[in-house]
Amino acid sequence: MIRIVLSTFPDEEAAAKAVRALVSENLAACGTLLPGARSIYRWEGKIEDASEVVAIFKISAANEKSFAARLLELHPYDVPEMVFLTPSHVHEAYAQWVVEKNDPADGCDPGANAQDAGPLRGATQAGQGLRAD
Repeated sequence: MIRIVLSTFPDEEAAAKAVRALVSENLAACGTLLPGARSIYRWEGKIEDASEVVAIFKISAANEKSFAARLLELHPYDVPEMVFLTPSHVHEAYAQWVVEKNDPADGCDPGANAQDAGPLRGATQAGQGLRAD
């Protein structure tokens, strides 16, 4: 079983740093960054209006606690957004890939993205037309 985790970051650099660390440590199979988010929220008695980057992590349910602890260490916010979602349906091959990439025994090389893309191999740069080769 997998989890989708949503978290916001102040900028792309902070988000990418966290995603790279979590993927390289096999705590997340993938992190997708969505820049251009605008968050309006109350913080310390004031209404804030800030640009943020949304990170969408795909993790194994078995790694949920380890992932959360490590994201707390990496995150620049005092109270980071960390929302864990359980999908009602996931393509079986994709779910298996997520679970395999979260296995500490996998020993995946974070620099081997193109060769280790699993079911995402052959996807376009913009994420369109995902296909298994």
